Amino acid sequence: MLMPVKHPHSNVPPAPQAPSSELWLLGQPPLSRLLEFVESAVVDGERFDRQSLTAAWRAANDRWQALERSEAGMANAGAHRELDTALQPLADDVRSHPNYRQSFNTLPTEFAMVDLDHLIVDQQHVTQTFVDRVAERARREPDGPSLFRLCMPLAAPETPVSIQKVGSRRYVFKSRSLDFRFHDAHLLAPQVQDSFGPVAGIVGLVVGYGCNFLNVVRVGKRVLLANGYHRAVGLRAAGVRFAPAVMQTATRIDELQVSVKSRIADAAEFYFESARPPLLRDFFDAQLTTLLPTRPRMRQIEVSFEVKDHLVCD
Repeated sequence: MLMPVKHPHSNVPPAPQAPSSELWLLGQPPLSRLLEFVESAVVDGERFDRQSLTAAWRAANDRWQALERSEAGMANAGAHRELDTALQPLADDVRSHPNYRQSFNTLPTEFAMVDLDHLIVDQQHVTQTFVDRVAERARREPDGPSLFRLCMPLAAPETPVSIQKVGSRRYVFKSRSLDFRFHDAHLLAPQVQDSFGPVAGIVGLVVGYGCNFLNVVRVGKRVLLANGYHRAVGLRAAGVRFAPAVMQTATRIDELQVSVKSRIADAAEFYFESARPPLLRDFFDAQLTTLLPTRPRMRQIEVSFEVKDHLVCD
């Protein structure tokens, strides 16, 4: 039996989601990942024409091989530049924010205007609804400060969260946001009184949202998009070529391992040394993409805990 928990967001369940589509970059291995996505998330995925989709993937794979020859070195040609002077006060506000200090405290970091077309991408698909929403906002508010705030949001997300207790020590959190995640466990000060007696300590299992700044990692002349895919694709769809981003610089594989996802660090040679890795501009190449209608999805995080009580000697 599901038991609702008293929480500011739990009385606002996620609203029904309108039909959406996922824009996929075809031709990049593994093919099995695409087929698994179709089966699990695409409308009528079990009846989807897998042969036709595989043929489209194969044709795109051939095009990637051609691009490796015709556009070799393209990833090195980004015209990335320093952040516009007029945006420095906004950058200072971000630097002073706890989310920034917590997330970018290891590698050399700066703010820059990145060339969207030449950003290396690892993520193979984006949700078209989110991309369209970003593009609409960028067209409506195209000035520099508005675009900076779009890329560097400081306000908390407004996406409703549903929280349910599903067992004596199990809780389920649900949100439509793709940025929803489990953070960590923290020991909190005993500042509340419990009906069972004086409180000695409180352990908090923290669920929420990540640092949602558009950020990239630079290795030599190449720059990889680490976070902010929907905004980057949406901005480019609105005609924006250069966007503000937090840029970290890595010079060794060990530094990559602490700044990007493990699958990127494990394939560093492909992204940072191959002739023509996938670029953000490829999301606008009709020969490399397909649009897949998807069922409504939501991020669900289940948190459970265990208690052990022992009598031990000092």
